[in-house]
Amino acid sequence: MENKSEQEKALELARLIQDGKGENLAVIDISELNSWTDYFVIATVSSAVQSQGIQKQIKDYIKSAGLEVHKTNKKINDGEDWNLIDLGNIVVHLMSKEAREFYDLEKLWHAGKRLEF
Repeated sequence: MENKSEQEKALELARLIQDGKGENLAVIDISELNSWTDYFVIATVSSAVQSQGIQKQIKDYIKSAGLEVHKTNKKINDGEDWNLIDLGNIVVHLMSKEAREFYDLEKLWHAGKRLEF
């Protein structure tokens, strides 16, 4: 596979999530705001089943893109409101509509650069 930049990989992940019917996608470059990651990919999912399907697609992509999962956090008992996939320089957030509105990551990271895809 060709050597792609982290930004290209973040945008590809967003397109993959969009193909899985993830909604209200945002890719935010936060590389100049912190030292622990460069990109947030944020999407709203409508159900745990949809989130699991998207996560499977992401795991397949991770292997083909030569990425590595650093840490995965799941809320299991309370409805799967927020699934986080830490790929080091890219962090994917799959969130329920309610969790997305409550945590409002775009507002927290408003100084980041929102990327078009």
